[in-house]
Amino acid sequence: MPQTMTEKILARAAGRPRVVPGEEITARPDFVIAYDFPGYTDVFFKETREDFGIEKVSSPERFVLFIDHMVPATAPKEEELHKITRAWGKEQGVPVHEREGIGHQVAAELGYATPGAFAVHFDGHVSQLGAFGTFAFGARKGVLESFVTETLTLTVPATVKVELTGTLQPGVMARDVFHHMVRVMGPASCRFKVVELCGPVIDAMSIEGRQTLCGQAMFLGATTMLIAPDAKTLDYVRGRSKIALDPVYPDADASYDSVVTIDVSALEPIVVIPPSPANTRDLKDYTGVEVHTGYLGSCASGRLEDLRIAAEVLRGRRIQPGFQLHVVPTSKAIMAAAAREGLIEVLVEAGAFISSPSCDYCFGRIATMSDGQRAVSTGTLNTPGRMGSVDSEIYICNAAVVAASALEGRIADPRPYLAAAPEGVSA
Repeated sequence: MPQTMTEKILARAAGRPRVVPGEEITARPDFVIAYDFPGYTDVFFKETREDFGIEKVSSPERFVLFIDHMVPATAPKEEELHKITRAWGKEQGVPVHEREGIGHQVAAELGYATPGAFAVHFDGHVSQLGAFGTFAFGARKGVLESFVTETLTLTVPATVKVELTGTLQPGVMARDVFHHMVRVMGPASCRFKVVELCGPVIDAMSIEGRQTLCGQAMFLGATTMLIAPDAKTLDYVRGRSKIALDPVYPDADASYDSVVTIDVSALEPIVVIPPSPANTRDLKDYTGVEVHTGYLGSCASGRLEDLRIAAEVLRGRRIQPGFQLHVVPTSKAIMAAAAREGLIEVLVEAGAFISSPSCDYCFGRIATMSDGQRAVSTGTLNTPGRMGSVDSEIYICNAAVVAASALEGRIADPRPYLAAAPEGVSA
């Protein structure tokens, strides 16, 4: 019987020839991923031992921990959590990666994004590993089951196929594409389902752009998002993958819950207005709105192509006096590569503040706004209080829009700046 990528991956993980949507299965994740966050990892460590009597996980090679929030620690309780995380990893023989960047990105760099693999995390943004053909599932506190039994019980989700057609215009990036998908399909359109992306736009898109798309799956209501591996994927994972698996592809005649085709040829840069990531609007309708700060980073952006296009906008220019532009590369490796390319120099000379890779700005630990202020952001959420005061506002947009807005102190279209660049850029 023809199967989707999702069905094939979950069938293998469950040790079964096939699975069908709606069926409850028990599957063995290839990777169990977590990061330092109070109420999650510290609780998992404690309950695994005290409530279930598990002194040692039997396959530590499947586990990986990241210290990517609350770095550096600003209070003793934060460092205490880090100590607990380090100690558990050492005791269990589980690798702990500290201050190397945002875990979802670093997991890909380290080889946990393996085509055909099944990965679990408590954080839904792990779905970005789907850019590599990995079924990566944010199970919230259900991940505890994987710590105790090394399996996970779940209901096989239905799959929605989304084909992206056309050609992206200059200045339009993956962030714009995803939020346009939300606008067209609806924020709950794929609730408890998996999205499998395909089409010429995906074929032409960079690995980084695909990560941006897949990492936002939750804002369609989706469990996760997948892209079938191609030459770009296989080139990236070659020499990285932690395990040897055959890539998985959907059958040509697979049965989907629905099939959606979206032509993005006419798409222009967008902005997502507060207070919800469901509020996609055309950028042109909000240009001129005064903004006071900008954030370029998060697991959804802050990669090399984001830093490159921001640098093209900012090269030889200075940001508006009083505007605060915070740039946070997604990983240490990306930050180093950006430095080698001279991008960091361009951003600093323009007036940007560069921070070490972490999740701090995105999840609100570092509060940058007071009452009445507005931000342009490549972060994942624009809910009240996400970047400071609950009486501030966050406008989500692509990296080029953040850079152009920093120059003008108001929401701005980056395309005139990109057109004026000596060599231009390809978004």
